[in-house]
Formats: sequence, structure tokens, C-alpha cells
Amino acid sequence: MSKTYDLNQKSDFPAVDDFKTEMESKTLNSATDPAILEAVKIKIEKLEGRQRRIFAKIQIPYQLEQVWQVLTDYEAFAKFMPNITQSQRLEHPTGGTCIEQVRSKSFMGMKFSAHSVFDVEEKFPYEIHYQLIEGDFKALSGYWQLEPWKSSDQKAGVDLIYNFLVVPKPIFPLALVEHILSHDVPLSLLAIRQRVEELFSQK
Repeated sequence: MSKTYDLNQKSDFPAVDDFKTEMESKTLNSATDPAILEAVKIKIEKLEGRQRRIFAKIQIPYQLEQVWQVLTDYEAFAKFMPNITQSQRLEHPTGGTCIEQVRSKSFMGMKFSAHSVFDVEEKFPYEIHYQLIEGDFKALSGYWQLEPWKSSDQKAGVDLIYNFLVVPKPIFPLALVEHILSHDVPLSLLAIRQRVEELFSQK
């Protein structure tokens, strides 16, 4: 059930201690294999101060519309995306798309949780732009880009590109942020590809 987002409204998500990161799925365990992670091309740029920009890409051998369907099923993200423990749509004051998410991560014996609210602009069927409205990051913006292709045997596929800039607040150690960028972002792209396969592979 959706709700209207209000900057002065306290989120009804549980407290940080109520979250449990579930990292035992077969998908994520197998994705830690370096050979599997090679499927994701990734580049991280260290910019001024605490700014980090990431570019990641993966090939998904399915139809453009099928990949788009998974990327825009925001409320399902908590079911298959690593470390996303809550994800829901909020009513947008101008009829757009607003998403509230919570990510939880255990790192070096400590648990971190980040709450974010995004304004999302969908440019069907090639781009999905995110802009942080409120949350535990100082800034976060970026986009998904879908580039269709066909193989030599005319099978359709998509290059899924993830490009975003993040500026963490001082409460988040840079070592944690860089670990998430280098490790969890590839896992997220692999999880999206597996989700597409689960939903649309021929039985």
C-alpha cells in the first residue's frame, strides 16, 4: 500500500536494530566466485573529498521490456537485491515515482543501515534516473541505462549500465562505502540478471 511522502513525516520503517541482513542465498554465495564476478565490468572513480562515482555494466540475454519490468518492480527489490531490506513506492505529489528504501550491511563486526528516499524518472524503455530527496547519504544520484543488442543468431539481449555518484556522510567509513561499491554493486547486477532469468526463462 502506498503512502504520501512528507519531508516532515517520520518513516514507519523499523529501527536499525530490527533489520537482519540475509546474505545466505545461493545466488549471492555463488556470485562471490571471481569467475562469476567477471561478468560485471566495473569502474570506480575517487573524486574530490568523499565523492565516489561508479560505472558498472552487465549483459543480460533477454528482451529489453523484460529487463525493464524487473528494474521498475521497486517493491520486489527487497526479495532479490542484496542488502535492500525495505523498498516501497510512495505517493508522489506531482504524479511521478517516489521510492523509499532501507539498506542494511554488516561490515567488520558492525551493522550499518541507510534510509533513502528517491525521486525516480522513468524514460521508457532506455533510462531510469534516481535523485536522492532525503536520507542518510549527503548526496546520491545516477541512472540505469538499457542498450539493446542482437547476437549473430538474432537472439535479443541488453547491456545494463549502472552509473551513479555517491557522497556518504561522515558516519559511514569510506572503507565501508568502497567495499559496497566494489563488492555489492556487482552482486546487485548479477541479482538483477538472475531475477530476469527466473521470471522469463523458458520452462
